[in-house]
Amino acid sequence: MRLTIGILLAVLFSPLAQAELIDEINDRGELRIAVLGDAPPYAFKENEHLTGFEIELGQALAKELDVRAEFVETAAEEVLPGVESGKYDMTFNKQDIELSDKLDAIRTLASQKLVIPYQKGNPAFETAVNNALQRIEDDGRLAALEKKWLTAARETSAGQ
Repeated sequence: MRLTIGILLAVLFSPLAQAELIDEINDRGELRIAVLGDAPPYAFKENEHLTGFEIELGQALAKELDVRAEFVETAAEEVLPGVESGKYDMTFNKQDIELSDKLDAIRTLASQKLVIPYQKGNPAFETAVNNALQRIEDDGRLAALEKKWLTAARETSAGQ
């Protein structure tokens, strides 16, 4: 009996028994994405609604994962700690960041040096997001978003 309880406790507290992030997201039905609300053209408010490259990319990503996107405006210094703690599922980061030992980066979208940090130890989440990003890239949606938000912003700033 004592051996059975010991095995049960070992299984319950092993890393394999912990819920994978993608399962939590599916149960919730939403992907929580931390964004800075004042970083045009990536994320900013227009008529009291968030818009921008990160917002539209997050919506496309959530749609590919068959959940809704929940954007949470967050102060810059709270973004990565919030992802580390699980308050947010992921974020988009445009800088060369030093990831802590609690975070991985899904991949870098080379054209805009965009890194997508998330909690370590979630390989199914990583695979799901990478596959979704690949579909968004393959069907031309990523290029369209880049053209809409990033190319237009570069042209506007160059013309000033």
